[in-house]
Amino acid sequence: MSDLLSLSAVAARAALDAGEISAPELTSAYLAAVEETAPLNNYVAVTAERALDMAAASQTRIKSGEAGLIEGIPVGVKDLFCTAGVASTACSRILEGFTPTYESTVTANLWREGGVMLGKLNCDEFAMGSGNETSAYGPAVNPWTGADGVELVPGGSSGGSASAVAARAALLATGTDTGGSIRQPAAFCGIVGMKPTYGRCSRWGIVAFASSLDQAGPFSRSVADNALMMQAMAGHDTKDSTSAATPLPDLMAALDKGVKGMKIGVPSEYVMDGMDSEVVALWEQGQAWLRDAGAELVAISLPHTKYALPAYYIIAPAEASSNLARYDGVRYGLRVEADSLDEMYAETRAAGFGEEVQRRILIGTYVLSAGYYDAYYLKAQKVRRLIKQDFDTAFETVDAILTPATPTAAFPVGRKVDDPVTNYLNDVFTVPANLAGLPGMALPAGLNSDGLPLGLQILGRPFDEASLYSIGRVIEDAAAFSAVPQRRAGGAS
Repeated sequence: MSDLLSLSAVAARAALDAGEISAPELTSAYLAAVEETAPLNNYVAVTAERALDMAAASQTRIKSGEAGLIEGIPVGVKDLFCTAGVASTACSRILEGFTPTYESTVTANLWREGGVMLGKLNCDEFAMGSGNETSAYGPAVNPWTGADGVELVPGGSSGGSASAVAARAALLATGTDTGGSIRQPAAFCGIVGMKPTYGRCSRWGIVAFASSLDQAGPFSRSVADNALMMQAMAGHDTKDSTSAATPLPDLMAALDKGVKGMKIGVPSEYVMDGMDSEVVALWEQGQAWLRDAGAELVAISLPHTKYALPAYYIIAPAEASSNLARYDGVRYGLRVEADSLDEMYAETRAAGFGEEVQRRILIGTYVLSAGYYDAYYLKAQKVRRLIKQDFDTAFETVDAILTPATPTAAFPVGRKVDDPVTNYLNDVFTVPANLAGLPGMALPAGLNSDGLPLGLQILGRPFDEASLYSIGRVIEDAAAFSAVPQRRAGGAS
């Protein structure tokens, strides 16, 4: 089994086409891995029977020469994506018992290209969190462990996805990124995560958190695998009014283009108080790798970066307050009976929403209320425009931007759960890209002195994911990151 789990998605596709392995064999190995790594709590539902049926169908298509891009590849799905006939709860009590009759566009695209669904993955409730500790199913756990075996968060909100891929309990996984919820978990778990340009992947059928910020993206263990999954899941969708009709280039072809002649921006504002010195050293090493590969490193300024977190934590809760108003106990999900309709609304929402979700609803409702809309929400939107203008100006002279992915390595489970403001600071390097709608990739580039993964982030122009994959491959080759977590399938502690 361990040999099958060590295959990349690209290598597995080649082995499937060559008849060296079968899709049911590969799927069975991953289902066994899911069971073996169950203590990590990264799955909230395992769809074993469906997975084996999908694998059998994939094997038939492979034999007939009709294989899709990810034919026969086992995929985990973040519980924010609606999956037909499979409970989709956004890891919230308020959606208990909700089973969609429809499929999200992203997952439908993956199944059309031959992906095999292993199950639904744990996440922060309604994607609100930075450590996957707000889930109604309990926290997901990072397969990497701290000193003396201390359990670490996998990052959030897509922590279950990152944990499963790092632990070899999924070959690929979907995530969503509203303020860093793909890139931060990828960095914490030592894998590759891509937040595409806003509009590149359809949001239809994904439970909404903040509609102007949410974007689906892929998790993988290599840059090439990430490009392959991105190629399969992205595309224009007429059901989503924010979906862009911009054609997707051949991302696999971009992998070998290199960075010779590229100008890579290095923003001075990304050195901040409280930042781990080892993260700074890795960032400098990343710059050296790109310079050695033929890129030109250019100092740039993104002066409004310091306002990104305050603006985000006004805009995102405001949109969440609006989006989550639909969960009232009337149409679907949890209902707490009461003597009046108003009491039923209040009791249902109090019982169904966790503390962090309630906190953000209250913040969002406050900033949208009469007398505060202009003072907070409108001002935050103006700041958002200034942040985007900073990036627009930078991209007049550079092709991409290199930054750290997170200010520190993964932290222990429970350490920051009672300190929401400190928790929000984990997104300090990732939030600006969401406010500006830009693509961003995080990938592992080294270990800190405690043996935990640290990641670098690459930001690009809108709809230029191809350049991020070119740059990412160069960093991946230079870093030669081959470390594996202690708690994984085939070698779990």
